[in-house]
Amino acid sequence: MAPYPPKKYNAVNRRLSVNPQADRDIDVASLYIAQTSEERALRFLDAVAQTFRQLAEMPGLGNRQQFRSPRLQGLRRWHVQLFPAYLIFYRATEEEVEVVRVLHGARDIQAEMEEAPPDEKP
Repeated sequence: MAPYPPKKYNAVNRRLSVNPQADRDIDVASLYIAQTSEERALRFLDAVAQTFRQLAEMPGLGNRQQFRSPRLQGLRRWHVQLFPAYLIFYRATEEEVEVVRVLHGARDIQAEMEEAPPDEKP
């Protein structure tokens, strides 16, 4: 499979970064989709890249989300273009758009988001 966009790049004046958990989410989703269609999995990766560029240019697109955990405050949610069941959770500042997670909407979003990423567990 072709890799999706680099972890960081500039669009307008905002840098886009994809954290390790979001990177794993995208890998898992693309591998799952590839089980039935490798071509569709590649289209998914292209759509993720396009949506990331769109968010870097217009970070206010997504709706603000409420989570109990203080570390998740300020997150927004937007869908992957052409794959609206996949949701991108991100945080935007004046300088950067940070992608935190990319999850299928059928998942227990609250539980998935509240769980500390593997990189942060003791």
